[in-house]
Amino acid sequence: MNLPTPAVVAVRGAQRLPRFALLLLCAAYILPGLFGRDPWRQADLSSFGFMASIAQGHASWWQPAIGGVAAEGGPLPYWIGALAIKVMPFADAAFAARLPFALILMLTLVLVWYSCFHLACTEAAQPVAFAFGGEAHSIDYARALADGALLALMATLGLLQLGHETTPELLQLLASSLYLYGLAAAPYRPDKARWAALVSLPVLAASGAPIVAMVLAAIGAGLCSRSRYGEARALVKWLVLAGLLSAISAWEFNAWAWRITTESPAGLGLRMFNLLAWFTWPAGPLAAWTVWRWRSHWQRRHVLLPSVCAAIPITTSLLMGGSDRALLLALPALALLAAFALPTLQRGFAAAVDWFSVFFFSGSALFFWLYYSSMQLGWPATPMANLRKLAIGFEPRFNALALFFALVATLAWLALVRWRTAKHQYALWKSLVLPAGGVALGWLLAMTLLLPPLDYARSNRPLVEQLRKLIPANADCIATPGQALSTSAALEFQGHWQVDGKHALMASRCSYALQASNAAIPDGWEQIAFVRRPTDRVSGFAVLRRR
Repeated sequence: MNLPTPAVVAVRGAQRLPRFALLLLCAAYILPGLFGRDPWRQADLSSFGFMASIAQGHASWWQPAIGGVAAEGGPLPYWIGALAIKVMPFADAAFAARLPFALILMLTLVLVWYSCFHLACTEAAQPVAFAFGGEAHSIDYARALADGALLALMATLGLLQLGHETTPELLQLLASSLYLYGLAAAPYRPDKARWAALVSLPVLAASGAPIVAMVLAAIGAGLCSRSRYGEARALVKWLVLAGLLSAISAWEFNAWAWRITTESPAGLGLRMFNLLAWFTWPAGPLAAWTVWRWRSHWQRRHVLLPSVCAAIPITTSLLMGGSDRALLLALPALALLAAFALPTLQRGFAAAVDWFSVFFFSGSALFFWLYYSSMQLGWPATPMANLRKLAIGFEPRFNALALFFALVATLAWLALVRWRTAKHQYALWKSLVLPAGGVALGWLLAMTLLLPPLDYARSNRPLVEQLRKLIPANADCIATPGQALSTSAALEFQGHWQVDGKHALMASRCSYALQASNAAIPDGWEQIAFVRRPTDRVSGFAVLRRR
């Protein structure tokens, strides 16, 4: 039965975003943070440690480990980083490992665009036909919505930091986006859809999320079996095969990691609400609006498929105690749903989003520039004084190239604000241009103007520099029982010491050890120093030497 569609779009509303501007926006979002920084603790540095341990021969490819402590989940993400380090021995190891994950983020954006395009091409997603013509053409409408989905994903706050790390969750994000593309493109690109389904779910399982992969296989097969498109129904057997390969992959790699929380429902519910409120902004509220406005079409592909693909990671995050890394997999589906809210938004809501974005991101940019001025010129004096208190020992340095890119990005933001507010725009994606551009501006300014203090505070290199003065370079090994993997990774790949994090101090053969400052010193050891990171105020490390 043909139901009335809530989308009312004229020809002038189906304008696509200029491709050169879109490419520049994507570059401003993906490239900052790729160069000139150390891996940051916790997950970013520990993941790099597993990759470097494989590349340097400290651990086997089949079982990545740091100091004898094996990695949880599948090894596929660590293989990718290790291969990049081996292929580019002339480059810094951290940059080499980070490069393929930047490509993964780029592919995720591309897959979200094509997924939305194929879903928007379905008959049920098309805008209402006008009595005398003038409605948007189907292909132009689909392209405009796909641009909106891409902008919605880039504007999402939860993707900002996690999307720029070298962690297994980023490969899981790509796998879930590829799975979503396979379901969306099945009626139009059946061959590509089959390969997408066959590859995405085993990759998801080998990256540490086998349960999610098998649930997606089962639910996807159920949805495709009920589809009125024959090409989609033909995808069922491929999804079943992908589910079997996922189970084999997880079994082979021993990747059955599953952590269910025992927290009280009241506290967990409040934490999950807060996480959803900021992590999915602004795609989450727009997705909720889509579900409401298109509620009579809830069984249609453009609403049902992304809703199911978003519900599974949200449920997983809830079961894991409000895990933001599990919730990351819901962002592509939420971005698709957010795109279908654009044809139904009222003009007042769009104006409110625009003005909020202008004031919030312009204020954030002013904040970054004030801190930069304080670091380089000494005015105003308060920001630099606060930095010295927060990160003891930090000294600013000047980088002309970073200043150039920051100036260009700021001028581009001012031009974008003027373009958006100077005249009335009709394009569907207009409400998401300023949020996406503001997020890209904030990330670029943070990774240029404020990269030195951020890198000093988030890296473990200052800790390693303190330990160099206390532990000789030719020490046999350093025991780190009970310490975070990021600490062991820093000692091994920034300090170039051999690390033993597997054995207790009484069982270790190392001559030196690093343990929490409040822990008792065992017999046979003596404390020679106390060190802490520049940003730590209470906790620290006791440096021990065997008597």
